[in-house]
Amino acid sequence: MNHLPLIIKREYLTKVKNKSFIIMTILSPIIFIALIAVVAYLSQLNNNKTRTISVLDASGLVTEIFQNTEHTTYNILSNVSLDEAKTIVEEAGTYGLLYIPKQDSIAAIVTHIKFYSKETPSLSVMTGLESKLENKLRDVKLQQQGIDLSKLSASKTSVNIAQESFIGEKTSKIDSYFKLGFGLAAGYLLFMFIIIYGNMIMRSIIEEKTSRIIEVIISSVKPIQLMLGKIIGTSLAGITQFVIWILIGSILMTVVSAILGIDLMQQSPQQEMMQQAIDNPEVAVEMQNAMLAFWNLPIANLVFAFIFFFIAGYLLYSSLYAAIGAAVDNETDTQQFMFPIIMPLVLAVYIGIFTVIEDPHGTVSTVFSFIPFTSPVVMLMRIPFGVPIWQQIVSFLLLIGTFMLTVWFAAKIYRVGILMYGKKPSYKEIIKWIKY
Repeated sequence: MNHLPLIIKREYLTKVKNKSFIIMTILSPIIFIALIAVVAYLSQLNNNKTRTISVLDASGLVTEIFQNTEHTTYNILSNVSLDEAKTIVEEAGTYGLLYIPKQDSIAAIVTHIKFYSKETPSLSVMTGLESKLENKLRDVKLQQQGIDLSKLSASKTSVNIAQESFIGEKTSKIDSYFKLGFGLAAGYLLFMFIIIYGNMIMRSIIEEKTSRIIEVIISSVKPIQLMLGKIIGTSLAGITQFVIWILIGSILMTVVSAILGIDLMQQSPQQEMMQQAIDNPEVAVEMQNAMLAFWNLPIANLVFAFIFFFIAGYLLYSSLYAAIGAAVDNETDTQQFMFPIIMPLVLAVYIGIFTVIEDPHGTVSTVFSFIPFTSPVVMLMRIPFGVPIWQQIVSFLLLIGTFMLTVWFAAKIYRVGILMYGKKPSYKEIIKWIKY
């Protein structure tokens, strides 16, 4: 008789009715959103701070570049010495004093510019000031050399090599960043899901084994059905928890924003610099190309591939976690078996970063996208770059076949291991269990 549906139902209900599961399902998004709200609120308080920077330009070359912004006010000082300027700034309690000395050359001016303040100034403020001064002093230096800035500006040429396949498919460098980003996100989600819920499966088996409940259950259920039931039931509980997290998180984000009035779009010095970059026509073109790159992705293929490879990859690794849970008596003994499980995932991520982005259709990338223990990550990284459907199907079938083979081996370990107590198993003993 097939008891698998009953085992899945039992495992699912046991998990979702567990008090710790319920508490963590509710508290986790609350804690996460609370942390985000606190950081956003403190950032908003910091961003609302208006900085007043006094500027003493003894050179008379750069005064006009300092224009007031929403969060920065420039106080231009004139007809005062440096010591007098320091006294004025200290008494006024302003943010700081920027001093540009008068020197014989631009090179000498650059080496003697100083910023005086009571406390260490913000990195973003200093970066912004340096950028303003660099651009202006460069222009002044060019004018001193008799160079017409208008002609120099007109002579600037931007080269952006268009990329197109022999069949007419257009791509760009930005496309590669989007494609790599999708692969990294997919790999990270799979990695975290395996770690969180794979450990949950392992702990569940250890608990039942140590409480001797497993001895009663195994008398009427085949080990492979019990193991599959635990894997699928725990996975469904994990998906349920994940969906609840998204729903609660979305609701809390809306409520917190409305109650606290946190404006996540509040401008900060960094955002001001970003806005200035966006106002640059070249940056605007790049942003437009980025949007086109996103829509050029094979979105439908990515969605279906993500679902299939994510589920198959998770089931594959979950069966290994279940086998480890059956082989040991406590979580402490699991450490020696965890390394061989985690390493293929880590290897897959590194292969994706260092080989797929450079040569997605190279030998290394292609081979590892077919190896079942790395294919869930590597293949998902390769697909955005254009992988033939037959390769995706072959990789997926190999993954499913390996999962079934792994389940078979894990079930043999499970069959013997769940009834073994009081002894820490070695790899040699586990191999003997497989041969029984």
